[in-house]
Amino acid sequence: MRRRSFLGAVLAGAAVPCAGPLLHAAESGKKPLRAGMIGLDTSHVIAFAKTFNDPKASGDLADVKIVAGYPGGSPDLPDSWNRVKKFTEQLREMGVEIVESIDALLQKVDVVFLESVDGRPHLAQARPVIAARKPLFIDKPMAASLADVLVIFDLAKKNNVPCFSASSTRFGSGFQAARKGKFGEIRKCTAWSPMSIEPHHPDLFWYGVHGVEILFTIMGRGCKTVTRVGPKEVLGTWEGGREGRFVGKDGYGAEVEGTLGKGPAGKYEGYTPLLVEVSRFFKTGKPPVAPEETIELFAFMEAADASKAKGGAAVTIAEVLEKARQAAT
Repeated sequence: MRRRSFLGAVLAGAAVPCAGPLLHAAESGKKPLRAGMIGLDTSHVIAFAKTFNDPKASGDLADVKIVAGYPGGSPDLPDSWNRVKKFTEQLREMGVEIVESIDALLQKVDVVFLESVDGRPHLAQARPVIAARKPLFIDKPMAASLADVLVIFDLAKKNNVPCFSASSTRFGSGFQAARKGKFGEIRKCTAWSPMSIEPHHPDLFWYGVHGVEILFTIMGRGCKTVTRVGPKEVLGTWEGGREGRFVGKDGYGAEVEGTLGKGPAGKYEGYTPLLVEVSRFFKTGKPPVAPEETIELFAFMEAADASKAKGGAAVTIAEVLEKARQAAT
């Protein structure tokens, strides 16, 4: 499918699955999947490696092992260059081989974690992974623009490469229970997380993405308009008049009102629920989050900046997607 056709399908709301399964290597009696990490400038690489490479790892977590890493790093981003050396050395001490290029890494691994803390290089770093047909998990933020998100999913689709991105907040048991009907049909949801801002990214991309991920986990797709209510508050209107609100503040959580009741939806439960899902994804090739939902989630965050630029006027998801589609093509 050509890129324009793929993006047109997204805008039209058509289902566009990422790809079918490519790997089933971690069955009983077989060696774990060899995983590589691109971008060693986030604490996630240490936490993930400790989890997967723990000799006592069991179940799905025992089916993946981090074997190689490419440091990467962004010289114009302090949160990257002042950490990459430290985390690289920690991985080396854990027995992970450090390589000098993405191409070298791809020769040693079955699957890839794209971990660069900076979303700007994600598209360029994803291209060789997809060309090598390696299943790919992209850590938050998936990219630094909605246009890049569209291109990554388009490339993955055209090359039949499994690909997904998500925050670890998505897989908290309480948030998943709300998504699956604990409160009935959701009428209102307010989700929150910290919202530190990085000037190279739209406001919510850098850290607000965690709370927006909670919001979309609970609300699902169907957001129509986005309004920047305040510096750290964004209101979305979903189909049927449902309301979803993101608030930037300390902690992670959500308050939900549905047809069967209302109350707190859950709390942050660490990285393990995410890593279990990533392992299953690597083994089956089936992403636990549809590309369309991730695209709409990033459109929501980009629309928040567009609304801010218009003094708080409402912005439609459709117009933001159209602008991003034009940039992507």
